[in-house]
This record gives sequence, C-alpha cells and structure tokens, in this order.
Amino acid sequence: MTSIAFYGSSLLSSYWNGAATYYRGILRALAARGYDITFYEPDAFDRQKHRDIDPPDWCRVVVYAATPEGLRAAAAEAAQAGIVIKASGVGYEDDRLLAEVMAAARPGALRIFWDVDAPATLAELRDNPGHPLRQVLADLDLVLTYGGGDPVVAAYRTLGARACVPVYNALDTSTHFPVSPDPRFAADLAFLGNRLPDREARVQQFLFAPARHLPQMRFLLGGSGWDDAGLPDNLRLLGHVRTADHNAFNCSPRMVLNIARDSMAAVGFSPATRVFEAAGAGACLITDYWEGIELFFKPGEEILVARDGQDVVDHLAAITPEEARQIGQRALARVRRDHSYDQRAAEADTLFRRHAPGPAILQGVAP
Repeated sequence: MTSIAFYGSSLLSSYWNGAATYYRGILRALAARGYDITFYEPDAFDRQKHRDIDPPDWCRVVVYAATPEGLRAAAAEAAQAGIVIKASGVGYEDDRLLAEVMAAARPGALRIFWDVDAPATLAELRDNPGHPLRQVLADLDLVLTYGGGDPVVAAYRTLGARACVPVYNALDTSTHFPVSPDPRFAADLAFLGNRLPDREARVQQFLFAPARHLPQMRFLLGGSGWDDAGLPDNLRLLGHVRTADHNAFNCSPRMVLNIARDSMAAVGFSPATRVFEAAGAGACLITDYWEGIELFFKPGEEILVARDGQDVVDHLAAITPEEARQIGQRALARVRRDHSYDQRAAEADTLFRRHAPGPAILQGVAP
C-alpha cells in the first residue's frame, strides 16, 4: 500500500486553521482510494485544546512537540513514505520543516509542496529571492495549490517549479449536508470567518455596512478575534464556531455571506472552503466578487455575487425566503455533481501517478 507522509497545520482542529476542512476532505477521499496516510501536525496555537474531531480511522495523526527536537523527529519519519507532502502554513518553523522533510525523503519518493494559501506564499517568494522554498522548488516533483488558477500556475513555473496544478476546495458530503434550522443561528445574513488583517476592510464593507443600513434585519458573525471590532447593534457575535455546528450555521439564516481575503480576491480562482460547505448545506450564498466564480457556480442562479456592500443590501432586500431556498437547492445540486472531494482526490491520484519518479510507490492503490 502506498504511504503518504503529510505535514500540515492541523487535521484535528479547525481553530485558527481554515485549511482543516480541506485537509480532511482530500485525505479521507485519498484513503478511500487505498492510500495509507500519516498526518503530522505541531502542538501549536492551542489547537490541541480546541480539537473538533477525534483522530480518524482513515488517517494516522502524529502530534509532535513544537520544539526543534520534536520537529526533527517528525521530519525523520518522511523516510518511511512513498509520497512526502509538506503543506504551507504549518505554523511552526515552516522553512526548517520543509528542508528537513525533503532531506529525509527516501530516493525515488514523490516530493510535493502543497500550498493552501498561494497568494500569501507567492508574495513571500517574490519579496525574498533567497527564500528557502524558492531555493528548492526546482528539486520538487510537484506543487499543488488550494486554488489560484492560471495566474498561480504561471507564477510558480516562473519561479522554477517543474509542475504546478490547482486542486480546488470541494464538498465533503459525509460531513457537510442540509440539517434542520437551529434557532441559535437564525438571521437574515450570517458570516463565518476569523478576524484577519487582509480581510477586515472587506468585512466592514460587505457585512458591517449593510447591517448598519438595514437596522430592521438580523446579522450574525462567527469566528475568532472580533470582540473589539465595534459591531453594529443588530449584528450578533458568536465567537469560534465548531466544525460540527457549521451545517446548522449554514442552514439556519436566510442567506450566508462569503468574504474573500484581499489576496485571494486579487488572485481569483480561489473559492474558499466555506463556499462549498455552505453550498453543501443548501445555503443561499452571497459572495464578494472574484475572478473565476463562474467556473464553480452560475451567478444569479446558484450563487449571488456582490461587488460592494450596496449589492449585499440589494440582495437582502430583493430575495424572498422562498427564492433563497431555491438558490440554495440549485447550489447543493451543483456542488454534489461537480465539486466533491471524491472528484478532487481522483484528480490528485492522477497527478501522483503522472509525476511519480517510478511506478513502485503507487503499489496497492486502485487506479
């Protein structure tokens, strides 16, 4: 059986870790295809105190100490795997982890850098010609990205990557699906996202300003870091929302809002995990505009698009609860048909086979 050593931020906790759903969906589906996966995550940022899943039966999870010794021991285990994957944004000594993991990989192993925040990573690489990742790109077999489309692919190829392919976010149908509305999450519009510097101005524009413009409506904000943000009176703050509550959060409001970070919106072709989570729950989703939306959903029929806060106000004023329900149902049908993690795992499997240094590393995996 082909083994994968995957080094990422956290599989067990979504606390300050937006990649958790992506990791879980991709790796669960790869395991179903016959891969033997070990996920290595550092004990950092209090994530182990905020676990929202138990260690799964489809993946072995190794939590290592966020110390030089802990990192070194975890990296050394890469020598046991046929496929070695280092993700971006692990959160503890990323550059050192990259160097030690790839140095430990055995000859003939498939070596992959999986970028879950390509706009941020590429900005770092452009600003620092001596960046450790930039120095090893040409030696890696493959770069996979969470999104970004042709602009990201071209940027990575210019920087020396042999190959770069987006493997987009998707829906994990086993964890995200319609449920009964929950009064805790009743609202006209709800947004779920942590407070981040490169998204805050857009949250002010697309959520706070519409809430102030529509004082008769109810707004909901989930996520960490917003306590001192000066919220409108009709916007209720929830704090961190566990993954187990995401379905209810998406099913209960009349509409759900997606707000991209500045860098993601600028690059485009980067649908957030929450877009597919919301669609998978049958939510009527309003998203701020970013290039490439139409590759994933049909604007106006399966998703509503807002170019500014006034567009959000207009959607809230115009769309009835029944119309919102119909838009959500069309989004649900589209995401189940075209955007499941089973499909993404099939894409990743094809890429592993195409770029593997030799056929031996893929023994025991169903084609």
